[in-house]
Amino acid sequence: MHPKPILLTGASGALGRMLARELGAAGFTLRLTDIHPFPDPLPPGARFVKADLNEGLAIIRQAEGCSTILHFGGVSVERPFEEIIGPNLRGLYHIYEAARREGARVVFASSNHTIGFHERPQGNAARLDHDCQFRPDGYYGLSKAYGELMGRMYWDKHGVENVNVRIGSCLPQPNNARGLSTWLSYPDLARMMIRCILAERVGHAVIWGASANPASFWAKDHRDRIGWTPEDSAEAFRAEIETVVTDDPVEERYQGGFYCPIEYSRKGGFSPRDAFDLE
Repeated sequence: MHPKPILLTGASGALGRMLARELGAAGFTLRLTDIHPFPDPLPPGARFVKADLNEGLAIIRQAEGCSTILHFGGVSVERPFEEIIGPNLRGLYHIYEAARREGARVVFASSNHTIGFHERPQGNAARLDHDCQFRPDGYYGLSKAYGELMGRMYWDKHGVENVNVRIGSCLPQPNNARGLSTWLSYPDLARMMIRCILAERVGHAVIWGASANPASFWAKDHRDRIGWTPEDSAEAFRAEIETVVTDDPVEERYQGGFYCPIEYSRKGGFSPRDAFDLE
């Protein structure tokens, strides 16, 4: 299907394993890498090499000859800053340097946690567009905002094309009321990745990683550049999950959900519209 191999980092994680299976079945030649062993049978024609994102030379070697780097590696949950800085900041630099050397496109697994401290829209309130202000809800979200800005710089400075996918809640099925707005199905993600690989030209693009959820928090993005339209919807699970909420006002007010209350110590209450907010 595609003449050059595709490098997939984070291949041993839940999303990486799913993508390896689906992309392999679609006929792509895959180079898989992760700091952990790959737990599944390798797709036909695929190879796996254990590598640390902190090791620039190892990443450059894995990217040789690749047309696209699907970057799903790194710390994928909220952790202390010192645990995130290596794989998520330095590691991303190594990914982009490899892409620059090879003339490859980067597809970056960004996150809704880059904008997690935006309030959830109520009623007819406007939903967020791709060019909204970053409001990360922790060190993990901050690292993803850094990643998107690195993509912006590498496109402007070096012409490295990149697609930044702000993944919502990518699970086999949504598991709480927030998921009615944020859920991204596995098939929708796999179809998106195929379009990211095959699209003729993308520049620097930002796409909301969510299925066709009527209750979505998010609106305009660059999905037209890759020709992707989600086919699944969280509405199929509404009856099961619409009452699954918490009693935490911070978690329920903001788009980032349970990441927002982690180490939360803001004085003056949980609303950003208080006396301490000078926006």
